[in-house]
Amino acid sequence: MQVSGKKAIVVGGASGFGRATAELLVSSGAAVAVLDRPQSAGAKVAEAIGATFYPVDVLDFDGTEEVLSQAVGDLGALHVAVTTAGGGAGQRTVTKHGPHKLEDFRACIDLNLIGTFNVNRLAAWHMSANEPEDDERGVIINTASIAAFEGQIGQVAYSAAKSAVAGMSLTMARDLGSLGIRVLAIAPSLFATGLTEGIPDEAAKQLTKDAAFPRRLGRSEEYARLALAIVDNQMLNGQCIRLDGGQRFAPK
Repeated sequence: MQVSGKKAIVVGGASGFGRATAELLVSSGAAVAVLDRPQSAGAKVAEAIGATFYPVDVLDFDGTEEVLSQAVGDLGALHVAVTTAGGGAGQRTVTKHGPHKLEDFRACIDLNLIGTFNVNRLAAWHMSANEPEDDERGVIINTASIAAFEGQIGQVAYSAAKSAVAGMSLTMARDLGSLGIRVLAIAPSLFATGLTEGIPDEAAKQLTKDAAFPRRLGRSEEYARLALAIVDNQMLNGQCIRLDGGQRFAPK
């Protein structure tokens, strides 16, 4: 799918992977709606890169449906949806203080998985109304993590959620194949975003010492370039692509 002239939403677009992807989409000729929390820097980011900001919390599932519909209505269509919102706190299955808090596990699943699927189902519905271009109506790109495959100690909730994001790619792609909508996920390793942004070089080297090459934190623009390559290449579908420099997480 040619990016130029297309309409896109980026969920979590106020920072990190989302901001880099939104910026690259705009510079490639797409009209972009940035969706992020009301307290985020979304308005400033959107103004700076030439996008439009829509405040929303993905944990507000009904509100997300309303805001996404508004964004698509303003754009005039939807061809590309990228979801990058996520996160989670570490907690072991059992500690000396007791079992993993069920409400914390549920909260992690709601944010990383249910929030992602909610955007996916709504985006796919809007995309289904498009006139096909080379038989294609849309592309959905989700954000998993290599923790989906090598979750570390204390990541049981996060790994479960990201495994599900990775795992639903093929099934959803099969669901939507007859409509000409592709679905993929990107599984990054450690990137210079969020808590790891701005950490000292020595700390970054220690965190990435098990990578093959490069042994450094990933850069958000590298995620963005992969996202645009996915949009551009119609044969990419139904899979989770690792973006990790050959890194494999150790148990801790």
